[in-house]
Formats: sequence, structure tokens, C-alpha cells
Amino acid sequence: MKFNDLMRVSVRQVMRHRRRYIGVVLAIALGVAGFLNIVTMSREVKKNFNENLELIGGVTILRIYFDNQRSYRPQWFREQTLAALKHLDGVKELSLTAVKHSQANFQGQNFAFTTMAVDEGFWQVRNFWPLTGKLFGSDAVAGHKREAVLGAELAKKIFGNTQVRGKDLEINQEIYRISGVLGGVTDSGLANSVFLPLTTATDRFPGRLLADRLYLRCATWDDVGAVAAAIPGIVKSYQSPEELHVEVSWEVLKRVQMLAWWIEFLIYLATSATFLLGGVGIWNVMMAAVTSRTREIGLKKAMGAEDRDILAQFLSEALCLSVGAALLGAGIGRITMEVLSYVIESRPPENLFLLGVTLAFLFAVAIGVGAGLYPSIRASRMEVVTAIRYE
Repeated sequence: MKFNDLMRVSVRQVMRHRRRYIGVVLAIALGVAGFLNIVTMSREVKKNFNENLELIGGVTILRIYFDNQRSYRPQWFREQTLAALKHLDGVKELSLTAVKHSQANFQGQNFAFTTMAVDEGFWQVRNFWPLTGKLFGSDAVAGHKREAVLGAELAKKIFGNTQVRGKDLEINQEIYRISGVLGGVTDSGLANSVFLPLTTATDRFPGRLLADRLYLRCATWDDVGAVAAAIPGIVKSYQSPEELHVEVSWEVLKRVQMLAWWIEFLIYLATSATFLLGGVGIWNVMMAAVTSRTREIGLKKAMGAEDRDILAQFLSEALCLSVGAALLGAGIGRITMEVLSYVIESRPPENLFLLGVTLAFLFAVAIGVGAGLYPSIRASRMEVVTAIRYE
């Protein structure tokens, strides 16, 4: 039998008995759709998740600083060091900061607090947002502007509320315009701090302001270990690493990685189980098809059909089932991928989807052949007389 005729007959048989096969087709289709979404979207979801890890401890954020209180020679981060760290594999962004103790005067009352001098990347690295107003940006840093952002608790202490945008505050006998109040803070120390542009604080604070603190965000939690190990060597290449400290939330990181591993494992396990159930379903329906078409097989053999023809027909029917289900699953997977891309605002590379489709079709072919082989062999080995007489 020619290949075209074989496929036409197989497709016709599948369509004729579609009600019998619908459960199997749906099982395999859902397995394929799930597999495609794991392959295509897992990296994007993981990337999106890593960008919001401040909610569970900020495990991708490294705190790097010089402990100048224990050093006889003050240290700060040089420009060459910062440039080298920015180009380190696995580093997404970093922010240079400095800390000073300051005082503010408002309506005759004095308030003592910590001032953090930060650059424009600080908010993104720490995943902070404005509770009210706005957070100053690169224009304020580049323009050495006297703008300030208050922690929520400090704003309440001084002004009684957090609606303070546009108000003036005297800090170290200098007037600063408040642009907003910081949100997303889980540290009470930061909630009671004032944030100024690093350039402004360098110009206006008495004495030398040492930018000796650095916050570094890794692209994913998988990069944290390698980046943390590489930092001392990079710093040593450009300046003294004396009293350099690299802080990482190792325990939290291990827990997050373990949780993510189990979630990913269970998803793959569920997808594999779906494929397996689809294969068992194909085996069952093909065995039932062989039994119900026993007389048909006998008649075909009586008319000259050989064993390999019967084998090829039933095997091609099994392949039609699995490959057709894979096509349906690819369609469902594509729709789901588009929806997820819209929700997380990140789109995977198209070649990744094509790779997933290719692997899914290979799995579908393997399932079709594996599940349909035994029923096909059984059909091909039937005795002609016994098959014709079958009731």
C-alpha cells in the first residue's frame, strides 16, 4: 500500500471513531501544551520572579561594603572597579551608595536620622517604588539637585503623614525639596531614613563622603554564587580589598532554589504523567480497535493483504492519533504562551517555541509508535480463518 493511501485510510478511520479517541487526544494535547509552556515560558517566568524577589528576602541582591570603622585606611569604590563589576557575567545592575548621620529642623523641632546618598539605579536594584509622589531620577543626580525622598516612618514623625511631595525640609542647614515617600520597604532602618542624590550629598555634606557601599542585583538566583565568588578578585584588581565584605542571604537563597526546584520537578512530573496516560490510552483504544475489527482484518488478509500491510495500517492510525493530538496541543500551547507573555510582559524567543514544538512532536511519535506497536503486531499475526469467523 502506498504511503498516501495508507495515511488517507488511517485518518479516515480515526475520524470515523473520533468519539472513542477524544479522551486520549485531549490527554496528549494537554500534555503537549503543558510541555511547550514549560520549555518556552519557564525562563521568562523565572526572570520575572527574580526581579521581584524583594518580597521574599531579595536573594538576588548582594550587599558589598568596606568596613571603614575597622580599617586604618578609608576605602571607597573606584570608577574602574564599578565598571568591571557592571560587566561581570550574571550582573544585571548595581547601585553605589554612601551613608551619613544627619539632622533636620522642622517647625523648631530637631530630628536625627540616617541619610543615604544614592544614585539613580538604587530604586531599581532594591525594587523600591514611590508610596506617594515620585522617586528622583538621573536628572536629579546629574544636575546635583537638592531633592529628597523620605522613608514612610520618618515622614510621619516629621510631618504627621506621607503626603509630603513639594514640601521643604532643612537638612544640615540646607533646604531640600521633598519629591516623594519611599514604598516597598521592609527594613525599619530604611523607613526612618532620608535619601538624597549621591552627587548632591558629595557636594554639600561637610568632610569627605565615602561611597563605600554597593548594592548589586544578579540576573537570576543561579548567578548569585558565581558573582559573589568573583567580586573579591575583581575589586583586588583595581584597589585594595582590605575590610571588603560581601553579604548574601545564603539560607534564604537555598530555600528559594529548593522550592523552585520542587515546583519545576512536579510540573515536569505532571506533564510526563499526562504523556504516559495518553500512551496508555492509545494502547487501550488500539487494542479495542483490533478486537472490534477482527473480521475486517480477516477479510483484508483473505483478499491478499500481507502482515506488514495490516501492521502499517494500525501503526499509522496510532501515529495519527498521537501526532494529531500534538498538533492540537501545539495550538493550545501557543495560545497559552501568548496569554502568559501578555500577563508577565515578557516574550520568549521564537526559536525556543519552535524547539519545544519539535521536541513535543518527537515525543508524540515515540508515544504513537510505542503504544501502537503491540496492538499492530497482534492484528498483523491473526489467522485468516479465525478472524473471518470472529463474532
